Amino acid sequence: MPQQLPRLQDIRRSKRVRKGMFILPSLFTAGNIGAGYFALAQTFQGATTGEAWHFDFAAKAIGFAILFDGLDGRIARMTNTTSEFGKQLDSLADVITFGVAPAMLAYVWGVRSTDAPFGNTEWQTKLIQLGAIMTFLFLTAGASRLARFNIQANPQPSNPGRPGRKYFVGMAIPAGAGVIAAVVHLAGGEPIKDWWLSLVWMLLVLATGFLMVTTWRFYSMKDLDLKKQRPFTAFMLITGLIAAIWFFSKPVLFLIAMTYTLYGVLSRLAYILRRPSPLSSAEQQQLQEQPHQT
Repeated sequence: MPQQLPRLQDIRRSKRVRKGMFILPSLFTAGNIGAGYFALAQTFQGATTGEAWHFDFAAKAIGFAILFDGLDGRIARMTNTTSEFGKQLDSLADVITFGVAPAMLAYVWGVRSTDAPFGNTEWQTKLIQLGAIMTFLFLTAGASRLARFNIQANPQPSNPGRPGRKYFVGMAIPAGAGVIAAVVHLAGGEPIKDWWLSLVWMLLVLATGFLMVTTWRFYSMKDLDLKKQRPFTAFMLITGLIAAIWFFSKPVLFLIAMTYTLYGVLSRLAYILRRPSPLSSAEQQQLQEQPHQT
């Protein structure tokens, strides 16, 4: 039978869908952008007034943005409302909320208010300039990580993990922002005053940016299907974790962020230790000649 031509009404309907946007996942992306904007506003207010609770609020806003970012993609997949527009909007939102906002928070909270090393004001100026460079590198690494994620169809980490599990190639930018937010929240928003602590903070920010541009594996948790039946113990663990975050948010969120970060680092080190050493040229030649000798 000849193939039936599409009706004019169906063509018009498909054009309307392509031009529009899916409201439900986009609302969570908008919440992501709003949280990033709020975090920036609180950071600027903290820099002006010097009150620590502004920085703590900025860190909490980034934490809520991580929740929104995880929900918009999962809801889009569950409701079959994924679109190219939604992906691009999500990437732009991530640059603001998980790139610009944590970079500014890291600079203002951890660098700008430090004292002068050994009473030398010139060294203090150099320290602040160094902090600006470090936080800028974090922002650049996060934006580069997003660009690489958008152009790669099936990225594979350099140290493959368990088959069937889904992994990020490099630390995702929300996780990198979560490390900064968790440390600020652990301190209750109190800015760093000691110059040597500021140096340690810069190294942590730089290391987090480095982890985002590596090809090391980080578990993405995208293979967790919430629609499947799970053991009752899994439900108890999740509810217990939520309660722990609610009552002890500072140490629990810091522990989660550091554990996830160390997971990627230790996985890479374990892969390097298990990987067999490369054969020398003489050993490779001997291995190639062995079948001919037998």
